[in-house]
Amino acid sequence: MHTPALLQMIERLVAEPSVSSVSPDWDQSNIRVIDLLAEWFSALGFEIEKLPVPNCPGKFNLVASAGSGPDGLVLSGHTDTVPYDEHRWSSDPFKLMQRDNRLYGLGTADMKSFFALVLEAVRDLDLAKLKNPLIILATADEESTMCGAKSLVDANHRLGRHAIIGEPTGLKPVRMHKGISMESIRLIGQSGHSSNPALGRNALDGMYRVMGEVLRWRNELQQQYQNPMFEVAFPTVNLGHIHGGDNPNRICAECELHFDIRPLPGMDIAQLRGELKQRLASLMADSGLKLEYIPLFDGIPAMDTPAASLVVQAVEGMTGYAARAVAFGTEGPYLNQLGMETVILGPGHIDQAHQPNEYLALDQIEPGVKLIQRLIKRFCL
Repeated sequence: MHTPALLQMIERLVAEPSVSSVSPDWDQSNIRVIDLLAEWFSALGFEIEKLPVPNCPGKFNLVASAGSGPDGLVLSGHTDTVPYDEHRWSSDPFKLMQRDNRLYGLGTADMKSFFALVLEAVRDLDLAKLKNPLIILATADEESTMCGAKSLVDANHRLGRHAIIGEPTGLKPVRMHKGISMESIRLIGQSGHSSNPALGRNALDGMYRVMGEVLRWRNELQQQYQNPMFEVAFPTVNLGHIHGGDNPNRICAECELHFDIRPLPGMDIAQLRGELKQRLASLMADSGLKLEYIPLFDGIPAMDTPAASLVVQAVEGMTGYAARAVAFGTEGPYLNQLGMETVILGPGHIDQAHQPNEYLALDQIEPGVKLIQRLIKRFCL
């Protein structure tokens, strides 16, 4: 069994739909992508583990490993893509198109092509010469719940010491990003005729007070926490959605606010939630309104791999770029929780991710393959 040529591998990976979404109408299994990667890495001599993700039907992680020992290098990526607007694409999202020195297709930049570059980089590698293990990790549902990476943490699935996540960074290293959480605050009052406020308890009036407190809290956070590595150097709180009431002449009985929090490294999501919940409970204690604070999902921690770590210093030397901080989230904090020092570094640009006509520039491919080979030589040979 032979591993296909590089562009053919990208073509076949793109052709396998593997959308992950919190919407059941969009969500798909990633098993066909996992099966392709398992077949190709197995053909090159890697040992294969397909790991069903608990409580996520149809979702799988893949671990392909060669060599043994406590150290080694993990090359990691996610197998899923975001949903797509087919009518906004100039071509079929699942058919690889080459034009203008670019490869167009869903997942070309984010991030199926990375696996093809890894396969190309190890095609002629003599696995018997590995002094430290080389491990490829392919995860499920990074674009939605992160259940693939979280399941590895839950199982304490140890992999290696150094990790590269091949998200699209233009082959420039990233060692730090903010976290993200999304929250819901619901106030429940009592409806009544608007001609007499005493007939009800207005949840919309109460939400005005809540929003003021959230904004005061936001200002305090921004005074207390700052990190100049980020373009936006402070944590952000964005009030993103509000709804409540049903008619102008009825007292609003229920109102709900959704917002997100982008904490800096060193800020704990659970502590932030606890602090805000306590402040709001005190604020609304005499309001006659019921307050419900509901996280919309678990949240993604911030990532901060130390600048002095071996893998950061190695990639900075290889690329000629200092490792930076970015605004988007990754699976990096979960790999760090598993004892790895993690850098985000891959071909393509984040500006092309999650967009119609997503593409990978051809001039990213050869430097990407060579960089992966240098990393393997540095940490495994």
